Amino acid sequence: MTNETFKPIVYLKENCPFCLKVRLFLLESGLASEVESRDFVPGTEQEEKIRTELLPHLDKVSFPSAQLEPGRYVAESDDIVAFFAAKAGRDPAGMPVYRNYVDGVFAMSMKLWKENQELKKAVSAA
Repeated sequence: MTNETFKPIVYLKENCPFCLKVRLFLLESGLASEVESRDFVPGTEQEEKIRTELLPHLDKVSFPSAQLEPGRYVAESDDIVAFFAAKAGRDPAGMPVYRNYVDGVFAMSMKLWKENQELKKAVSAA
């Protein structure tokens, strides 16, 4: 298989805020049709198959993940977006739907997640 026939693969978990960030970028940039998306629901047989597929290629399997080029795997949403932004010649800062999500809902959910982690830590220490 050559790079000319290779279609990047993204592995996206349902209801994952990081996965949604990648999906929104791909949709808004117009690259969604140039990528194979392997979506799954957590806790399913499909997830186990995907984890088994990714395990030899990543230090830690997490989502989203992607095979950007033959043999080149990454598991960070920002790295995935940066790769496709360069490929499409698009600046994510100028993409209103993507920015609205990242700066709004995503930022708030990350703030709440961190706050929840701190509360759990404080409760367990008490």
